[in-house]
Amino acid sequence: MTSAPLAARLSVPSGPLFFPVTAFAPDGSIALDVYRAHVRAGVEAGAAAVFPCCGTGEFHALAPEEFEACVQAAVEAAEGRVPVVAGAGYGTALAVRYARLAEGAGADGLLAMPPYLVVAGQEGLLRHYRELVAATSLPTIVYQRDNAVFTPETVVELARTDGVIGLKDGLGDLDLMQRIVSAVRGEVPGDFLYFNGLPTAEQTQLAYRGIGITLYSSAVFCFVPELALAFHRALDRGDDPTVHRLLDGFYRPFVELRARGRGYAVSLVKAGVRLRGLDVGEVRPPLQEPAEEHVKQLAELIDRGHALLREGM
Repeated sequence: MTSAPLAARLSVPSGPLFFPVTAFAPDGSIALDVYRAHVRAGVEAGAAAVFPCCGTGEFHALAPEEFEACVQAAVEAAEGRVPVVAGAGYGTALAVRYARLAEGAGADGLLAMPPYLVVAGQEGLLRHYRELVAATSLPTIVYQRDNAVFTPETVVELARTDGVIGLKDGLGDLDLMQRIVSAVRGEVPGDFLYFNGLPTAEQTQLAYRGIGITLYSSAVFCFVPELALAFHRALDRGDDPTVHRLLDGFYRPFVELRARGRGYAVSLVKAGVRLRGLDVGEVRPPLQEPAEEHVKQLAELIDRGHALLREGM
């Protein structure tokens, strides 16, 4: 675990937030050496933080001992250069178990993903996250999406909870997010972090910045970090021509390609990592590999992205 407070390290990131894929060997086991290489390459490319074993990292498909090994490998590969924030989820008991495994493996924080399956009321959700946060000393970011959608009043209570440092939004309701930001700002002193956590968040980041949310996750960073970094720098500098060129020429076509298959937010990203020369293996069931035609289109899109970067030089 690194010594600097996690919230301070994340508040003004030097680069994209990196959500690595999990590497699997041909026999289906975890390929830890490949995984370390993937994480190390991302850190060296300019990631501001590593989020292992989250959605892009197939948290749902990992046994507890595999999860622990991957978090520890990510911590080793990061070498304290950037914070490591591990996923934790399922029902409360299992979420607590994963959180404690992450703490023992040296993680700097947690991304608390939605509870498994059930659609709970606000009181139950609040109790779930408070029990999870109380189980470790790790600062925690709560992930809003699917069956974990919060009212502004609930987020105010989360922000008042010791250990909760932020909210990642994977829902995309900007009206709700504006009301959440406003409510927390008016009720809770200090800084509370917000993240755009939609798939391919770059596509919507201009809109999120309009309500003051500057942090976002980047799955694209997994396979074209140079493109993700160029986009991040352009956003930070207010370089709208570069932002628009990358959105129009790469990100919008990638989002449209991603929409052509279920689970492509993970499997297409993993295919992209393989296309760039690192054999991270296939996705685990119930996800499936993208169609060969779509992988070919992804390769062409990566080439187009590089051409767009050359245009801006």
